[in-house]
Amino acid sequence: MLNEEDKIFIAERGSDLSNVERQIENFKKGFPYLDVQRAAAVGDGIIHLSEAQVEALTKEYQEAKADKKVLKFVPASGAATRMFKDLFAFVADQNLAENKAAQVFMEGLADFAFYDKLSSYFEDVNAAPAHEVVDKLLSDEGMEYGSLPKALLQFHPYEKGARTPLEEHFVEGVHYAQSGDGVVHLHFTVSPQHLPKFEDLVGKVKPGFESAFGVTFDITFSQQKASTDTIAVDHANAPFREENGTILFRPAGHGALLENLNDLDADIIFIKNIDNVVPDRLKADTYAYKQALAGLLVGYQNEVFGLLKEGINDPVAVAKQLDEKYFLKTSVGFADLSKDEQVAELKTRLNRPIRICGMVKNTGEPGGGPFWVKEADGSASLQIAETAQIDLENAEKSAMLKNSTHFNPVDLICATKDYQGKKFDLLQYRDDETGFITSKSKNGKDLKAMELPGLWNGAMAKWNTLFVEVPISTFNPVKTVNDLLKETHQ
Repeated sequence: MLNEEDKIFIAERGSDLSNVERQIENFKKGFPYLDVQRAAAVGDGIIHLSEAQVEALTKEYQEAKADKKVLKFVPASGAATRMFKDLFAFVADQNLAENKAAQVFMEGLADFAFYDKLSSYFEDVNAAPAHEVVDKLLSDEGMEYGSLPKALLQFHPYEKGARTPLEEHFVEGVHYAQSGDGVVHLHFTVSPQHLPKFEDLVGKVKPGFESAFGVTFDITFSQQKASTDTIAVDHANAPFREENGTILFRPAGHGALLENLNDLDADIIFIKNIDNVVPDRLKADTYAYKQALAGLLVGYQNEVFGLLKEGINDPVAVAKQLDEKYFLKTSVGFADLSKDEQVAELKTRLNRPIRICGMVKNTGEPGGGPFWVKEADGSASLQIAETAQIDLENAEKSAMLKNSTHFNPVDLICATKDYQGKKFDLLQYRDDETGFITSKSKNGKDLKAMELPGLWNGAMAKWNTLFVEVPISTFNPVKTVNDLLKETHQ
């Protein structure tokens, strides 16, 4: 399927030929559904923390981070286009009577953080035609909100001026992601075309935040690597070709950011979506639980490191303890193994990257959730499964999803170094048998596209994982522009 010119093209763009060939095979055979056994629940895969535990774990984290580098990793490259889907439709047809979202937008106009800036384009914004107001917000001749990333949009009003999500992550970073030396390391993944605007905003706001909080910010950026793009195919699973004959590659979703994460060097890494931020008056729960989860990570890591450094004398007792405390399961035949084999299995299972994942109670939001998944050796592991990874034609599996008690708000704290202080190669702990295939089109021609295993799904499938219940107050994403009218964003 690939000729010599294709292979040269693949090499020149930095992609790996064997990966491309494997991707074509994945298109042919598809990705298997996850063998979900049951949804995780409190006491069965999900840990519930008491107020006293939150306080104790927070203290443990604050003491432990004194000699650690802490970093906050925020995927921020996505454009905000989907936030304005209904408003784009309104600009196109100018039918306000039939567009409920546009009506809500115009009725709440004065309550948006960007109201003052939008008003500056008009002599009287309240008297201007609605479609002109919306067009000025979205168009490149106006505020460019239709093409900018969410990170750069004004989300929250304050007395001293509106804040963007990027600025809200600055403030969050001060309160839970400050390293022992007082430096707040923030890393944003951005698209190349928007990098200058990110750098411009950082240049404007960084000195003020450093002065206000008495800290130093270290801000870094990275782009999703072109080498992680996946090949597109036609419906015969042959490489999809552009009009000039070259094969088409497409960005591979947030799972591609595993490579960006793999390049970072820190002891504790917080991961949070760019749009899940609230005004200062509502940040207390976020501060408390981020630190508590980080304290749990530190405690778990200390136990793991102790076992790996000092040795495991009673593997059966250790396995029982790890299961009861951290839900770490051994293989089905573990009891029949020799002592040396049991020790070897435990060391393999323990010497992995660690992630603590916050989980909120299910409120019907779309997205992934916490499940017990059967592994090849018969053991079970905790995984975040997307709906597309569950066989909904299977009544039993579908019921597991429907009746699940929690879902994933993308609230992760990670440890990516081993007990000797060396960085793990995170690519070795990805499940390449997971991924997503979708139908797309280009230039009027149908194609199939592939996303890599999701960053918090298959990309972290072989990490040691703990799920912890966190308050719903810590989950306030902005999916549509009118979400900014909710009380939690005012």
